[in-house]
Amino acid sequence: MKWTHTVVIGAGQAGLAMSRCLSDRAIAHVVLERGRVAERWRTERWDSLRLLTPNWLSRLPGFRYEGPDPDGYMTMPDVVDYLERFARFADAPVAERTAVTRVERYGSGFRVETTGGTWRSANVVVATGYCDEPVIPAFGAGLTDDITQTVPTRYRNPSKLPPGGVLIVGASASGVQLADELRAAGRDVVIAVGRHTRLPRTYRGKDILWWLDVMGMLGASADDVFDLEVSRHQPSLQLVGRPDRRTLDLGVLRAQGVRIVGRLLAAEGERVRFDDDLFATTAAADAKLATLIARIDAFVEKGGLTGSVEPPEPFTPLWPQFTSPVPATLDLKAEGIGTVLWATGFRRRYPWLAVPVLDLNGEIRHTGGVTPIEGLYVIGLTFLRRRNSAFIDGVGGDARELADHIAKRRGAAA
Repeated sequence: MKWTHTVVIGAGQAGLAMSRCLSDRAIAHVVLERGRVAERWRTERWDSLRLLTPNWLSRLPGFRYEGPDPDGYMTMPDVVDYLERFARFADAPVAERTAVTRVERYGSGFRVETTGGTWRSANVVVATGYCDEPVIPAFGAGLTDDITQTVPTRYRNPSKLPPGGVLIVGASASGVQLADELRAAGRDVVIAVGRHTRLPRTYRGKDILWWLDVMGMLGASADDVFDLEVSRHQPSLQLVGRPDRRTLDLGVLRAQGVRIVGRLLAAEGERVRFDDDLFATTAAADAKLATLIARIDAFVEKGGLTGSVEPPEPFTPLWPQFTSPVPATLDLKAEGIGTVLWATGFRRRYPWLAVPVLDLNGEIRHTGGVTPIEGLYVIGLTFLRRRNSAFIDGVGGDARELADHIAKRRGAAA
């Protein structure tokens, strides 16, 4: 059995940032990774995917993007290369191809069993990420076997899907991007829409995330929001990272010929049923966007930025496009739809975590990444400590604060 002060589980951006911050505090540790550094970026993303965040917003502790295209958006190979370079820069002690099989209490610390041996440690940091296991609603099992069902982590490109139309369930970042790609490939596409967050790619000549960053919204803490749990469950942004910096929303998809329907409620055989909430969810997204644009304009005025940014752009609500009745049901076979693509988000699973720290939903209970089990931490989850906690740019701040917490524990023990 090997010993180290802290075991970090996962070598994505969160685990690597944690490693760098532990090293800065001279805390002995190991990073255990079931595959390779940035494994999910390598194997669970579609071919054309790019980051939603511009390159300049890729900042990790002591490390940032310094290439020729700061306003561009990294491809998946670019992200893998970036994280590999950061791992070398941080001299992260990563044990690749070492899957964790069990974590349990051992005395005042932990016993971590892996496919590469067993570790003892005073602390464990779970850094396995937010996008763990795709969610497929239970009623998906009611679809007939000749309807292909898939998820974004298994999708690669249009040519890999069976012939025919595609029903995409979910209209956050993944759903709208895949609808756009499949429609451009000539597929008939229907997208079922629930709650969503509409954003333009740029506003007044700046990337929308530049505005959210400079206004302090990305770095907003748990104390800055009215309801932390509500903020943690906000849908991801309707954005696409393309070289042409194009906006992608339901209006764009509709103009391309994508059929827009309400939230999927049920599926049985070859028939699916939708809610009549499309108008309501679209109007709610319009209202939130209008509020954000007003905040940006007020920030420009108050900060004296009028001469350094472009004039305000007219706001066009989308809800009038969706006031007409939309289908309540569809016969997939009659519509020529052979695939259902579930872009319905992710859940976290910790079958190896034999420590009583999970809530009724299977999520790790924590306050800012510090769990009720002394010495057990988690990082990389949505709004862990800040709104951008699950972004490459956000894990660094969380890692520094958790590393400080671990350092204080070490000092108290000494």
